[in-house]
Amino acid sequence: MGVKSGAQLKCLYTNAGSMGNKQDELEAIVQQDSYNVVAITETWWDDGHDWNAAMDGYKLFRRDRQGRRGGGVALYVRECFDCIELDSSDDKVECLWVRMKGKANKGDFVLGVCYRPPKRDVEADEVFLKRH
Repeated sequence: MGVKSGAQLKCLYTNAGSMGNKQDELEAIVQQDSYNVVAITETWWDDGHDWNAAMDGYKLFRRDRQGRRGGGVALYVRECFDCIELDSSDDKVECLWVRMKGKANKGDFVLGVCYRPPKRDVEADEVFLKRH
């Protein structure tokens, strides 16, 4: 299903500061309020979190921080929406971008989630601003 022109998406954003003990609470909130998109920063996920990151009725897109603890971003998008993850392979910037299809392939749009750690260097900020 594409997104209709003029339609509204119900979105939720949270900085989790580790999803480890918050997954059940997030799922309850998302299901109760029927969010279309959920954006999360500081998931603190790594390869070992595949088993518990899925949420019924949602596609999960994620970008885990590599090489050190913390960070990471994720997007949950309702399965009924036609979307694809876009390449965001820059290691200096924690961003995740998804292209959501509009109805009849018109009005596509890009949705993203980014995290800037508080002690990020100026060079990384400049890379982000140039690319996005």
